[in-house]
Amino acid sequence: MRKCILKVAAIVIAALFAVSLPSQAQSRKGVSILGDSYSTFENMVEPAGNALWYFKKPDPKLTDVNDVKQTWWHIFISENGYRLVQNNSFSGSTICNTGYDGADYSDRSFITRMDNLGSPDILFIFGATNDSWANAPIGEFVWSDWTPEQLKSFRPALAYMLSHVKDRYPNTDIVYLINDGLKPEITSSIIEACNRYSIPYIELKEIDKTAGHPNRHGMRQIADQVKANLSFRH
Repeated sequence: MRKCILKVAAIVIAALFAVSLPSQAQSRKGVSILGDSYSTFENMVEPAGNALWYFKKPDPKLTDVNDVKQTWWHIFISENGYRLVQNNSFSGSTICNTGYDGADYSDRSFITRMDNLGSPDILFIFGATNDSWANAPIGEFVWSDWTPEQLKSFRPALAYMLSHVKDRYPNTDIVYLINDGLKPEITSSIIEACNRYSIPYIELKEIDKTAGHPNRHGMRQIADQVKANLSFRH
């Protein structure tokens, strides 16, 4: 009888432990990323068709990053007890709908992808590098009632994006990561818009890069600077 009771108890404990594992995972805060090439990695972005910069077998002239565990977001998430909800990053994408050589980027822009991020507790927006590099039109700030024509320019599209994500993800901590080395008017515009919408931002400093993109050391720098400068703690 005693052995039978012990066996039943062992089964119950094992069952409870098995149930607790997924619940513990779900209790961890979830992170989503809306990004560009800096946040991509092979087989790790959603939608799966998004263009990539980082691969398992990269061109060594372009980067030494060859493992997802070396990316800034994976380092940050794994070392700080979070879980990934969705990484919707697209290499070469702009905030606005104008890309390189004046091309229509409405199929990949941040403002097109911003509704497809799951239900995160924390949302990192890491973009505007391509708006800067592509010489996308800067435009003037418009704070409401945006037109398709206005969204071809950076400032109106930035305002639209920040206004929209505040409404779309009301219980989410939103943080904007600002790359170093951007045009001054791009950086100042991000700061102005973030201040207007009360969105915290982190200005990254002296990130180590190869071919304009964070290498392994640069990825570690980003993860460390994000952790050090977060204005909230979960």
